Amino acid sequence: MRKIASVAAVFAFVLMVGCGNATDNANNATATSTSENTNNAGTTNNAGTANNQNNTTDAVTSASVVDNEEAFKRAISPEGTWIAATLKDLTFTEDLVVDGEFMNKEEPARKIALYAQDADHNITNSFKLTAPKLTIKSKNARIQGGTFIGDVYVEADGFTLVNATVEGNVYFANDQYKSTFNSSDQGKVTGVTEVKK
Repeated sequence: MRKIASVAAVFAFVLMVGCGNATDNANNATATSTSENTNNAGTTNNAGTANNQNNTTDAVTSASVVDNEEAFKRAISPEGTWIAATLKDLTFTEDLVVDGEFMNKEEPARKIALYAQDADHNITNSFKLTAPKLTIKSKNARIQGGTFIGDVYVEADGFTLVNATVEGNVYFANDQYKSTFNSSDQGKVTGVTEVKK
């Protein structure tokens, strides 16, 4: 019964976050349709992204809710979605990479959601993601609502922890990436946060 409740809570979360309000959806759908219709050279792949001749990505806002390691790796890949939400703790023996350019509300964004929530956006369960190394290559990526166990290597601007903990270190490829790091909304790092070249 708890599993059904968790699945329902995550589904509600996905609908609220992924769908937004009707105005945003109408604008997003219009922008996507216009982009696809005016660019005859564009193609749409099965991950919901439109690719033009210049190989830039205009991702449609959506989420991947996963309950296994392979699905999670696909969700954080360039062919994934802007949100990768898990339904349980996940453990990897290999390194993970968050990569790809995705948009949310007309801004670059990626989110690893390590929690379930109710209809009022209250976190009902938090999850752990474990890997030796997590490399962040997507701009404005964030880990939210749970715990990552391992070291994080940041190679993009705007990495954020929101109500989340990194049990390990956070290393930045340069000073610029470190200067855009934000953990002010209940984010915590148990190790060091430093530039490591």
